[in-house]
Formats: sequence, structure tokens, C-alpha cells
Amino acid sequence: MSEETTDGVAEAIAGELELLSPRVRSDREAAGRLLDPEFVEVGASGRRWDREAMLSELAGAPGASEDGPRYRPSGMSGTALAPGIVHVTYEVVLGERRSRHSSVWRRRDGGGGWRLYYHQGTVVPPGTAETP
Repeated sequence: MSEETTDGVAEAIAGELELLSPRVRSDREAAGRLLDPEFVEVGASGRRWDREAMLSELAGAPGASEDGPRYRPSGMSGTALAPGIVHVTYEVVLGERRSRHSSVWRRRDGGGGWRLYYHQGTVVPPGTAETP
């Protein structure tokens, strides 16, 4: 794996962790720097979110308050799929809810760094074994 590929995976994982932090979730500008202009999310509810809808709702969403429940990620890993494209997977626990996540990060020519392009979360039913 080239240094550029390794750096891209590390940057995508760092961005994912930032988006899970209350500091970034509660700050529209900070979150906006991490979401691609063409960002799309398919939430656990099946709802499709675009960038503007996500930025409008994020500050009031779970995990956005410093004194509320926080996301506890585990098993986060990334794979470079192509130059400028990284796939990140992980699980999180927020309160009593456990979910699995898959994100595609991309770096576009012209600057802006790595940004979250696509995200999907799936709720894990209670009693389901954790993935290794």
C-alpha cells in the first residue's frame, strides 16, 4: 500500500471520528467541511438525506450534545478502493442502540481534503453477536 493510500485511509477514519464528536455534530460549519457537496445518507429508518437536510438536522440529532449520550465507535477500519476513494466500516453504540456503518470518503481534485460522500447505517437487533 502506498503512503498516499495509507494517508487517505487515515484521513477518512479521522474525518469519520470527527463527525461522531459532539463538537462537530453541533457545529454546522465544521460538519459542512467534512460533507461532500454531493453527500447522501441512507439512515437506519430508510430515510434518504442529502447534504443540506443533514446539516439542518445534525445539531439536534442524538450524539450532538456534550452532556448527552455519545457515540462509542469500535472496529473502525478503512480500505482504499481507488485513488481518492476510501471505504470505512465500523460499529457504534449510542445509549442502548448498536448500529453498523459503511461510509465512502472521497478526495476531489482542487482541494477541500477528504469528504464524506456516502453513508449508510443499519441498526443491529438486540442480542445479535458483535462482529470481530
